[in-house]
Amino acid sequence: MDIVSKKKRSAMMAAVRDKNTGPELLVRRALHACGYRFRLHRRDLPGRPDVVLPKHKTVIFVHGCFWHRHTGCKKATVPKSNADFWAKKFDQNLARDARAVAALRREGWRIITAWECELPNMAAAQDWVEKNLVASSR
Repeated sequence: MDIVSKKKRSAMMAAVRDKNTGPELLVRRALHACGYRFRLHRRDLPGRPDVVLPKHKTVIFVHGCFWHRHTGCKKATVPKSNADFWAKKFDQNLARDARAVAALRREGWRIITAWECELPNMAAAQDWVEKNLVASSR
């Protein structure tokens, strides 16, 4: 049994954003600070990546650990109520992610995933950019 009403739960879930999230904004600020220029949420690419670096033929997905099931992460919990719904929802999310990654790879894109738990603050985001983009382009 859920601890909040159906109406309250619905309002809570509706408030979950799919773009311009806190971790995504941190990655974008860190990229910009390192001199990268990028496009956002390109609808013409599979999976509509959060950040697209056309010059580097690289896309970045900034994934929430809960929704995209970050393996081994404490944020990737499974709700106890309505377990069948959540199992199906998570399976669909993972299948959709896999289809997008496969399609992007076929088109020659480099795919990088940033996980919510890796980006608690700006310093961590800058370290992430350094490790995943700057160091690999040297």
